[in-house]
Parts: sequence; structure tokens; C-alpha cells
Amino acid sequence: MKLDMAIEELHRSENELYTVLLSMSDRHNVDHEVFHVTRDMATWSQHHVAELAEAGREFGLALDPEARQAQRLLESLQQKASELTGRQSSPGMLLLADLRHLYREASGTSLDWELLAQGAQGARNTELLDLAERCHPQTLRVSRWANAKLKESSPQVLAS
Repeated sequence: MKLDMAIEELHRSENELYTVLLSMSDRHNVDHEVFHVTRDMATWSQHHVAELAEAGREFGLALDPEARQAQRLLESLQQKASELTGRQSSPGMLLLADLRHLYREASGTSLDWELLAQGAQGARNTELLDLAERCHPQTLRVSRWANAKLKESSPQVLAS
């Protein structure tokens, strides 16, 4: 049984999604909707990380129950270099890029939830299946929100 590997990968994915959501919130703090919605969704990932760490104990995993924002050294260096050379993207284009990135991260994390659910179902592990059924819908909401926000924002940004 390789459910431990699925839990470990999903834990990593949820941590990465948490990082992307908080980074996006920080970069777009003047857009109140983006700021608050991404903060709320980051809380979901934070809870998912804790629940996955708890579930992982049954499989001998010692996963950190605290969601940690990954260091984005290269990203901040690129942003600083862009500012210094005067080539910083417009806020609208930056928002679209961030929404695309968020959509991809959330979709990948959603896929990881699907894999865990399928594995749990095959192993007849009702606790893991319940966890997936409880958490996966929130990850799907992140993906749907990013997609809807892209559709809402792209016409104005790309046509200007």
C-alpha cells in the first residue's frame, strides 16, 4: 500500500498552495477582493496541512502540522531586478499571471486529493476517504474562483 506517498505529496501540494495564496494576497493587497479571498482560502490549506499531518501518523509519517510559506528568494530577486530596470509588469498583467499560477496549483492539488480518495477507496480506508471528501471541495473552490477571476479580469487587462 502506497497511501503514505499520496499523503506526503498532498501535504507538499497543500503547503505550496498555501504559499501561492499568501504570496498573491501580499502582492495584490490593494485589491480587497483578492486580498481577503486568498487569505480565507489560505486558511483552508492551512487546515488541510494539519489534517494531513494527523492522518499521516497512521502511516508512520512525521509531517509538519503547521503550514509554512516557502521562501521565494528567486522570485523576490526577480521582482527587485524588474523594478530597478523599470520593466515591472502592469498590475493587471501581474494579476493575470498570479491567477494562472494559482489555477494551476489548485488544479494540481485537486488532482492529488482525487488520487488520495481513489487510493483510500481501494484500500477501504474510510477515515482517509472522509478526509478527502471533506477537504477536496474547498480546493476545487480555489480553482473555480481563480478561473472565474481570470474570466472577469482578462478582457479589460488584455484589451487595454
